[in-house]
Amino acid sequence: MNPDKNCAKDTTQDFVLMLTAIMGGLFLTSCETTLTGSVGGPSGKLPSAAYSGAAVQQRNAQIIHEQPGNHYIGRRWWVDGTRFWGYLRKPGQPWVESRLVIMNESLARQPDRISEEGEGRIHGFDHNFEYRIWGSFTGGTVYDPNSNFLIPEFRITRYELISDRPGFLFYPRERYSPRKLPPKHPPLQY
Repeated sequence: MNPDKNCAKDTTQDFVLMLTAIMGGLFLTSCETTLTGSVGGPSGKLPSAAYSGAAVQQRNAQIIHEQPGNHYIGRRWWVDGTRFWGYLRKPGQPWVESRLVIMNESLARQPDRISEEGEGRIHGFDHNFEYRIWGSFTGGTVYDPNSNFLIPEFRITRYELISDRPGFLFYPRERYSPRKLPPKHPPLQY
């Protein structure tokens, strides 16, 4: 065999491999990240796409007409091993303005205050339940070592269930895992 033909063949193969790598790189940089998993990232902020869709706007239009009062609307967000309770917002505020909280139970027990193990209903059974919650923010923050969050403390005085099937929290088709941090959260503590 002619050695010049082998050299030309190797050069052509190298060129094809390099062209494939470049095209692959260009293709991957044009990909868009979709709203799956923990979309908040280390900052804990939701991208605007998470709360700008038609379903979110429709729900926000309903929320605006909620009866004002001296209570909060709470949505339970349970993650195994963490100590935060979920999200609170004032009536009329969209969920994107809610705050992740840890409950102070010095005056009343939080929803889901049952055995963490055993038969029947267990801790976390009420994930995504919506509640009307009375109480106040203490002004303090609590460090949750399992999530690495510094979270506002809320002293609960009472609650009532609004719905055990309220639908999505931040955006349609949001994914939940009892082992992943929530999509909207305080910045991670380093």
